Amino acid sequence: MKREILITSDGSTTIHLPDWNEQYHSKHGAIQEAYHVFLRAGFDKVIVNNKSVSILEIGFGTGLNAFITFLEAAKNAIKINYVGVEAYPISSEEVLKLNYVKELKATKEQVIFDEMHAISWEEKQVISERFQLTKRKQFFQDISDKNAFDLIYFDAFGAQNQPELWTEDIFLKMYNAIKENGVLVTYSAKGSVRRAMQAVGFSVERIPGPPGKREMLRATKQVNKK
Repeated sequence: MKREILITSDGSTTIHLPDWNEQYHSKHGAIQEAYHVFLRAGFDKVIVNNKSVSILEIGFGTGLNAFITFLEAAKNAIKINYVGVEAYPISSEEVLKLNYVKELKATKEQVIFDEMHAISWEEKQVISERFQLTKRKQFFQDISDKNAFDLIYFDAFGAQNQPELWTEDIFLKMYNAIKENGVLVTYSAKGSVRRAMQAVGFSVERIPGPPGKREMLRATKQVNKK
């Protein structure tokens, strides 16, 4: 499948798949979307009263979400155990074309971004004193973690191209993987996605979306729910 580097509206890059008319991040602003959906709506919520947080990312992709989580964890003195699942890793050539470090004015952390992509898969790696990263080359359907994560970044490609990733079966795996009172956030606001989450036991709320989207979804695994 053809892949192109695209500059989004906030100046940051993403990878565009013209055959699907799909991007790894919003064309309205890759960095803006990542911060709004995953950090502000998810990370900020779970770090309250916590000094360590376990995060599962569904779609490691460009590494943007992992990198900004690293930056925010350092600011907040939070320890992070981060697991990124990706069936089709991007190439080293594509990594070199991503401008997140420059756009985030984080040039001192360039080595961290590079290391996140260079480290081996399937093994927990110590990125810093406060950040551990495990990259798993795995299909989402094969995830079998149980009560392991405080937060899930659900960043799969859209349901219009991969509807099989937005089903009750997948969200049951997410429900099982997350701890009680854990949170799942996603850019999607589709009614079918909300209903699939609710069907497996999540409590779901619609909240304001990032630039270019009116709403997004945040789901919580509440105690005494299914």
